Amino acid sequence: MKSLIRDDTDALDGRIAQRLRRERQDLDLSLEELSARCGVSRAMISKIERGEASPTAALLGRLCAGLGLSLAQLFADESQPPDPLSRRAAQVTWRDPETGYVRRDVSPPGLGRFEIVDVTFPPGARVVFENAWSLRPIDQQVWVLDGVLELTLGDARHRLETGDCLHMRLDRPIAYHNPTDRPVRYAVVLTLEEP
Repeated sequence: MKSLIRDDTDALDGRIAQRLRRERQDLDLSLEELSARCGVSRAMISKIERGEASPTAALLGRLCAGLGLSLAQLFADESQPPDPLSRRAAQVTWRDPETGYVRRDVSPPGLGRFEIVDVTFPPGARVVFENAWSLRPIDQQVWVLDGVLELTLGDARHRLETGDCLHMRLDRPIAYHNPTDRPVRYAVVLTLEEP
């Protein structure tokens, strides 16, 4: 399996483009219908599907919410057969072009209802996912491995420090913020329920 490293953005953007288009078509949604579902313009969805734009985390979150996918499902390489062992070299790593945050999908793709993601969040960075992941219920736990993370879920604000873990249901807007001058590293564990 070809390893996707941080510098292999074009290959991952191409796979994201193909997956978005296929998922939209499988749901029999026009560009306009997906736009209405997720609040992303038809023109932007079209650009992403053609591989002409590198979407941000917030934008991908909105698209995934409209399609009922998690980000890990969007990034997964479906051309590879499922394997219960996820080697570090084969784990998909993606950098948000807007904030520079880096996420690595640790779990073996396509197996089970759980996903583990390793995130390194730069100093001062903020990402807001405005849409609830409404088409597919998702429970999430965030475990801070090193540093400080401010997490806002709806109206509730939490300050998580090294070793803290927060469980939540992704049914409201969520914001991640690193209020410090050094990176924060945390793990995200998602439990996906059937739609």
